[in-house]
Amino acid sequence: MKIIAFTGMPFSGKSEAVEIAKDLGIPVVRMGDMVWDEVKKQGLEINDENVGFIANKMREIHGMDIWARRTVEKIISMKNVDKLVIDGVRNFEEIDFFKKMLGADFIVVAVNVSDEIRYKRAMARGREDDSLDLELVKKRDEREISWGLDKVINSADVVVSNEGSIDEFRKKIKDILVKI
Repeated sequence: MKIIAFTGMPFSGKSEAVEIAKDLGIPVVRMGDMVWDEVKKQGLEINDENVGFIANKMREIHGMDIWARRTVEKIISMKNVDKLVIDGVRNFEEIDFFKKMLGADFIVVAVNVSDEIRYKRAMARGREDDSLDLELVKKRDEREISWGLDKVINSADVVVSNEGSIDEFRKKIKDILVKI
């Protein structure tokens, strides 16, 4: 199975890349859904504070690869999949676990964009777990970097710039997904 794992800082364009994969008929597993499931299981509201707290707490208690382990459980239940996208890899422990459990045909694609553009997007996106407070968005960045996200981005197999138009970005992502 070929696995394409998208990574990048919050608001970099990973969600858009995932939509393109879905449009191409590539199954997608979003690691954040595993976190959201746990937040709901613990009776908490889905928001940036709770999602970040649970994501961090579970990593501290169960190891840095906890969300990869839960994601693999979901992937194993999928049938007849030859190519798959994983959205939201944040550390090397997750990558190592995915490779160990799913095979070495694993490509990390980092979506890269300036902080200025990301922060503008952060204020406009409005997803359920997003904050509209720029200081909280910056704290989220710090939290995700503390998990090793910056190292994963810097070591990605493929880096895609998302500084231009949405159409340019979509074309780049589509080209990558078709070639892999």
